[in-house]
Amino acid sequence: MLSPRRGVHSIPIYHPPLAGRQGLRLDFNENTVGPSPRVLARIQQLTMDDLARYPERQPVEAMLAKYLGVSESDLLLTNGVDEAIHLLCQTYLQAGDEAIVVVPTYSMYRIYMSATGAEVASLPAGKDFRFPADIVRDRVTDRTRLIAIANPNNPTGTLTPLKEIEDIARGAPATAILVDEAYFEFCGKTFLPSARGYPNVFIARTFSKAYGLAGLRMGVLIGDGDQMASLRRICSPYNVNAIALACLPEALVDQSYIERYVRETQESRGRMEVALQSRGIQFWPSHANFVLARIGSTKLDAQAFVERMRRRGILVRDRSTDYGCEGCVRFTLGPEEHTNRMLKALREVLEELAIAQGVAH
Repeated sequence: MLSPRRGVHSIPIYHPPLAGRQGLRLDFNENTVGPSPRVLARIQQLTMDDLARYPERQPVEAMLAKYLGVSESDLLLTNGVDEAIHLLCQTYLQAGDEAIVVVPTYSMYRIYMSATGAEVASLPAGKDFRFPADIVRDRVTDRTRLIAIANPNNPTGTLTPLKEIEDIARGAPATAILVDEAYFEFCGKTFLPSARGYPNVFIARTFSKAYGLAGLRMGVLIGDGDQMASLRRICSPYNVNAIALACLPEALVDQSYIERYVRETQESRGRMEVALQSRGIQFWPSHANFVLARIGSTKLDAQAFVERMRRRGILVRDRSTDYGCEGCVRFTLGPEEHTNRMLKALREVLEELAIAQGVAH
């Protein structure tokens, strides 16, 4: 009887709560208003011939490389950051190897790492979810082939100092270091200028967050040209669809739209943190487009809060099953109008659940 290879059934399953997402979507860290109008205009110009052809990635890669100030050979467009993670795992990991993540963090790192048969070491974050750079450096052995660092991290919004990433990369030259900068636009901190000196470092960016292209699945991986040549051997030549390739240049050229959305989101982030602080609710200062807060002490507390927010048409994300996140909920931020609606619902639900100011969390 046919059966999957050994180890497949032990891979954790990621269950995004996508069904029935009716309401203001503040649960998946998506852009809450959508992409630049130029993107929709470009989609409306597409012809049947455009859709009948296999997509050609190279011209858009050349444009993006110029925009980012890197060589074309250093850059690969991917089907979202997820494919970038998958390609890194397939290129550098095999059974008997080790990979490292610091938890809590993006769940797909562990899934793609485990799928190769590699052993995944999950190291706990430090106080206030600080990245434990010293512990990570000490954990590296000759079996360690990949380390994933989300910067800013999801779901905590915390930022790892770039100097600490440099120290890890310098101390582990035979280990691939993924610096996942999915939320780069909301913090402005990037390892990209330093990457040239570290051929073992790869930087991933996405166009799903600030750019509002989550439905088109477009990401980019940047690294040393020689290393990227190995990843291209594994990557499909048609991994990014024609609609996404047609739209990305339009999204990139409208930087005023992106800058305005990022500025409004950052302002909303500040308002959210003030609102939580005024109510005595524990939260972690964020460098991304979301804030993680401890609404209660248990998963049931978080579930009750999320459900009551949903009844008011506001979708937020229960993160209470993540390491160290008992009772925590994550709130995606957007423009002022959306934040006003969310804060109104927040006040009502907190009163409803009798979570009063000054309660210890």
